[in-house]
Amino acid sequence: MEESPSEQVRRLVARTIDSLESQGVHDEALGVMREPRGFSVFKTAPMIAPAGRAWRLGVLLVDRDGGVYETGDVTRAIEPLRAVTNRSAEAEARRDDRRAAARGKFPEGEVVNHRFVPLALDDESLDAGSGPLQVRDGMVVVQWDRSSPGHGVSTLDRYLADRVSVLTLD
Repeated sequence: MEESPSEQVRRLVARTIDSLESQGVHDEALGVMREPRGFSVFKTAPMIAPAGRAWRLGVLLVDRDGGVYETGDVTRAIEPLRAVTNRSAEAEARRDDRRAAARGKFPEGEVVNHRFVPLALDDESLDAGSGPLQVRDGMVVVQWDRSSPGHGVSTLDRYLADRVSVLTLD
């Protein structure tokens, strides 16, 4: 009997987790943005609160429980220095993210993944396309480059093996 898409994902993700754990590959923090609370001048500052740990595998994040997420933004938990020049809106947003992560009780310098999206891994969602995961000809594939349709696609098996080899330098 042929494996369903959700069974393929569960099997491949479990194998990936086993490989990463057995090789002692370092994982990264997951964080969720907490918006300011309060009113007027008595507001708390925005912060990124800890929400677990996962391995960043390109466009996917995988946690130890088999959860799979679409990678969002990545920052470091550091208090940024004062910017003097080139204060573009994008640079200021990155500084704000670093500052919010530093407020989130992460160790200094910790890599923090935030604005990630949990992926639905049931057959119906995978058939419809769950983030970068899709089903093509009965196989689960990862669209790792969405800028050029039809390109940047690998089977989930090959994609995960490739990403693990990058992290373990195999």
